[in-house]
Amino acid sequence: MITVKLVGGAKKSFLTENLQIDKSDISIKELLKLLLELKPADSPKLDIENILIAINGVDSSAMDGESTIIKNNDLVSIIPVIHGGALKKITFKISSKQIQVIEIKGQSSIDVKFIDNLRKKYPKIQLQAVSSSFIMNSYHLKKILSLSFESKKNNILLSNKLEIDILMRFALTKQISDAILTAGIKPKSNFILIAIGNKKILNSLYEDLMPLSVNLFVKKNDSFLKKYFKISQKQLDVVYSKNPLEDILIEKAAILV
Repeated sequence: MITVKLVGGAKKSFLTENLQIDKSDISIKELLKLLLELKPADSPKLDIENILIAINGVDSSAMDGESTIIKNNDLVSIIPVIHGGALKKITFKISSKQIQVIEIKGQSSIDVKFIDNLRKKYPKIQLQAVSSSFIMNSYHLKKILSLSFESKKNNILLSNKLEIDILMRFALTKQISDAILTAGIKPKSNFILIAIGNKKILNSLYEDLMPLSVNLFVKKNDSFLKKYFKISQKQLDVVYSKNPLEDILIEKAAILV
């Protein structure tokens, strides 16, 4: 049995907040197909192209996307991006490490010292802040983090710290100073806070920062990133994938040595 929680506009499509699906071990793609079959004919359309899907609170795009398998007793949340809001945070694991990601609204009072103070307050977790403009979505985010974790495992980090390696790979530079200048915190600009550590402490961090957080990945950064990293349409056209721009950025980050 799977529980499907419908958020925002998705509730109008099914005229309820929760659905009980008598299935398990099915993919998200299969679930979406089933939901479209179950939707009442006279209810508003469910736009499956503009939704976020979370399994037990974890964004599925940070897992295996539509191929993610839903198990018995899982809670699947369907969250329309346009009509029903978006996630305030995502959590997932890489190399058995618990990771939490939130987006902080830029304010004049928030700068590098803000992160330094957080590190002092939460010494048992690793923190890095990356300008929101340099992260496209959770797919891009997870893949870059995976590169950094793999580099740490193989002792080939771009810096002696994992947190700096992460920043450098989003900025696509081998120079720490350039990475901080370009992809670091900027006055009055949103930034993505990446936290790595114990789940309980990460939850405390989120509760502490929740008043400053905003919905993740609402702003589209495609045009900025293509222009900033000089990625042409011709380059995008020869990449055969669902995420050509993200995959080019990930490939460039992977070959930084």
